[in-house]
Amino acid sequence: MKYISIFERITRSRVKDCFFVKELLMFIVKENEIGKAIGKKGINVKMVEKALNRKIKIVEFSPKMDVFLKNLLYPTQVKGITEQEGVVTIEGIDKSGKSIIIGRDSSNLNNTKEIIKRYFEIDNIKVV
Repeated sequence: MKYISIFERITRSRVKDCFFVKELLMFIVKENEIGKAIGKKGINVKMVEKALNRKIKIVEFSPKMDVFLKNLLYPTQVKGITEQEGVVTIEGIDKSGKSIIIGRDSSNLNNTKEIIKRYFEIDNIKVV
């Protein structure tokens, strides 16, 4: 709660959720709040990182799973995202994009899966 109140006070944006992914503090902001949260030239991000003495990532929430997943994976580009029977398939644009999405020992993919499961009913994520 301490992190959320500091973030909201500095950025004047509303936070839906806040949690750690390894040493990175991730803020999920409500729809249409991402611009306000980041600030001009990223000034709010820098101020929050300094106040909390931690690296942060800000992601905009969307009730549409594919849009939220694209926001979560940004800046990595994806060709398409489909869901069928609880299995989400991510199409990477190139080999380097796929490797970033998956990560060493599938760590990035597992983190992404856990974050998506917090908000949506899915079983698994595949990258093709």
